[in-house]
Amino acid sequence: MKQTKRFQSFWSMSLVLVTIFFLLIFSCQSDDDDDNASTATPTSSADATATPTPGEPTPTMTAVTDPDLLRPADLQYLGAFRLPGGDTPPQTFAYGGNAMTFNPDGDPSNSDAFPGSLFITGHNRMPYGDLPDGSQVAEVSIPEPVVTSNPTTLPQGTFIQNFSNALQGYFTEMDEIPKTGIQYLNHSATGPKIHVCWGQHIQPPDVASHAWFNATLATPDVQGTWFIGNQNMYSVNGYMFDIPAAWADAYAHGRYLATGRMRDGGQGGMGPALFAYRPWLDDGSAPPSGTRLSESVLLRYENSNATEDIIRNMNGYQHPDEWEGGAWILTPSGKTTVLFAGTKSNGAKYWYGYINPLGPEYPCVDADVTDFTTCRMADGTPCPPEDFDGCCEDGVDCVSYRGWWSTRFDAQLKFFNPSDLAQVASGALESWKPQPYAELDIDQYLYLNPPASELIDAGWGAQRRYRIGAAAYDRNHGYLYVLELLADEAKPVVHVWSVGS
Repeated sequence: MKQTKRFQSFWSMSLVLVTIFFLLIFSCQSDDDDDNASTATPTSSADATATPTPGEPTPTMTAVTDPDLLRPADLQYLGAFRLPGGDTPPQTFAYGGNAMTFNPDGDPSNSDAFPGSLFITGHNRMPYGDLPDGSQVAEVSIPEPVVTSNPTTLPQGTFIQNFSNALQGYFTEMDEIPKTGIQYLNHSATGPKIHVCWGQHIQPPDVASHAWFNATLATPDVQGTWFIGNQNMYSVNGYMFDIPAAWADAYAHGRYLATGRMRDGGQGGMGPALFAYRPWLDDGSAPPSGTRLSESVLLRYENSNATEDIIRNMNGYQHPDEWEGGAWILTPSGKTTVLFAGTKSNGAKYWYGYINPLGPEYPCVDADVTDFTTCRMADGTPCPPEDFDGCCEDGVDCVSYRGWWSTRFDAQLKFFNPSDLAQVASGALESWKPQPYAELDIDQYLYLNPPASELIDAGWGAQRRYRIGAAAYDRNHGYLYVLELLADEAKPVVHVWSVGS
């Protein structure tokens, strides 16, 4: 059972064999936005009156002087672990891992060095009735991670709460390549809730994207759905994490949740977007469904729908970039950063089209697409004219799915200064001006071995896409959890870092 576009193969087995053949041949080639403008429809404002190992990482771009900023060298890799369960959808982690959050209140009987638990989503929903009850949520324990070259020998978590279709009947308009984020938050006003954002690859413009449900999955009692102000729907519903309360009270009107998305092609912004929000009223109750929640803009780059130029973007931005997870890091010793996890396009060229069977250095654009620049150099300028000729026709002799490709992808963590985001929230800094002060390539820790049937979608070698997914952070103990997709056959594995001291 495969997932639409991401992990769903409609091609015949013969095409898969052709793909593997090419792989073998070429593997050696190597605002706060104005609260009044964002208030509810209906007439509720949700927060109008807020109450306050092996090897060392190689850091880059670390020429910063603030001693409180977390550096890449502060991350120590501890290893990884497998997820439990079988392979039968929808109750499987295979082709899942779209969203993950840490639960500090989970697994209370555990006494080892890794307390708490993780909520993780399973096999994605699929459209046209193929798997309408996908994207179920389960809670798993956290075993002590180990370092091994073979993912089948990793320790395995156990189910604390088995899969639940907690969002049954919700977000049903968005089941084609879903984009989801979840965040556990046990706030005194609401009790323990799992907050959720939901979108899809081709985003409907007027469908609300956020909700919450109970952490006891057997009685989810979903509340919502809501919009994030009037923000572009491609910029709000891909990942979520919590904001340290003191920072949120000081700079974001007590909005303790961060939400955002980065869609390939720059349609939600040419870099990761981030907004702070709070989805409950002063008495802790949920606002009416359809409310446009007030938000604080923390990070928002230029949208490619507004301009063909690569401007007001994150440094080094390329259209195939995918940022799938994030975490607001605050270590027990006080070091801090806002971290985004994703698959970064670092190619000399990138294009909209297919993998070229001649090798990763050669583009293969979709020659039928002419309404935007389909091939660019690393600096954002158009490719030479000969690169726009294309090399295949969809379904005839293409060796991959169509999409944004690059001569090279890397799994990376990007580090942003929370002080920059505070200036954006106050209006002192344009939302596109914050830039990452550091980055960390984590490919050396990944397995990067997807099932053969997924190569036509995920790619291979330097052109492997979808390397990592959601992230989660244990703020009390300083552990960062990052999902590697398609690492244990079709299942993700969880990689673990100790963060700071």
